[in-house]
Amino acid sequence: MSDVLKNARRIVVKVGSSLVTNEGRGVDAEAIGHWCRQLAALGAQGREVVMVSSGAIAEGMKRLGWAARPKELHELQAAAAVGQMGLAHIYETKLREQGVGSAQVLLTHADLADRERYLNARSTLLTLLRLRVVPVINENDTVVTDEIKFGDNDTLGALVANLVEADALVILTDQKGLYSADPRKDPQARFIHEAEAGTPELERMAGGAGSSIGKGGMITKILAAKRAAGSGASTVIAWGREPDVLLRLAAGEAIGTLLHAKTAKLAARKQWMADHLQLRGGVVVDEGAVKKLREEGKSLLPIGMVEVSGEFARGDVIAVRAPSGLEVARGLANYSSSEARLIARKPSSEFERLLGFTGEPEMIHRDNLVLT
Repeated sequence: MSDVLKNARRIVVKVGSSLVTNEGRGVDAEAIGHWCRQLAALGAQGREVVMVSSGAIAEGMKRLGWAARPKELHELQAAAAVGQMGLAHIYETKLREQGVGSAQVLLTHADLADRERYLNARSTLLTLLRLRVVPVINENDTVVTDEIKFGDNDTLGALVANLVEADALVILTDQKGLYSADPRKDPQARFIHEAEAGTPELERMAGGAGSSIGKGGMITKILAAKRAAGSGASTVIAWGREPDVLLRLAAGEAIGTLLHAKTAKLAARKQWMADHLQLRGGVVVDEGAVKKLREEGKSLLPIGMVEVSGEFARGDVIAVRAPSGLEVARGLANYSSSEARLIARKPSSEFERLLGFTGEPEMIHRDNLVLT
């Protein structure tokens, strides 16, 4: 437990509806204030933090005077639209009190399934982190049904952890962590301090029911940890009202349940790219670019490209070939094939004239490139 969070430089924190809204009584400003104080302190330590927060539907229910969670989709979406106003306001207020900037980001799973939208979202979030702004992310419940249908924002937390290549995902919930059985029903239930994410036994242990306010149960957290582990992020499931829980975890204290990722973060991302069996296209680069990629670990710049083959979109994995035709690397394209043909052999200073906009200076950033 100690090393995983202690060494984490980029952390995604997810808090559930029952915590955010104090079991449905409306946004809990005091609790959010405590988490925001801890987020600010983590930022002062040089860490980058992202908050994924549920609670819009529950806050909307309170503002609309609804005692019971509605079942009709349009009513749930209306509640989310109303509640999101209060949720964003309180986070902005509490982070500003700590001298920290904040940004509201509403995402859908479709945003992260589409490669171009995925890269756009990733660029925005990484820019916010570079500016020392805390992104506060929620599912865009007003227009999609994923969160309402499948559970809480646990899955979204894992997707965001993958998106920003986080070192760790912390899921704050109304339970102390994971038990071998429901402790409310089984007195013999034992607490799970550590386990490996993705272990089938964990899914058998976890039930499927959530609280009356949020729809996520422990099973969604187990599956979220499994998803986050796919990109090398370990997950901690802990009680959100534990005093200074985030700071104590970051100091190395063993709190809650730690689910280890068995694959290192960098290795997982590189392996995903290396495992692509079919590529939509590629680029041929000059010998100077080959040397910079192989010997200096540099990004691929368009000025080093001499030919573009195939038809690919921004975000596709493409091949990088030497003049001989030998594949030397592959990675995520920052530009489509049509755009790449326009900027090949050109410096970034000409991109705006050629494309009509200024994008990334690299065709493939070194973080998104693997040598083959």
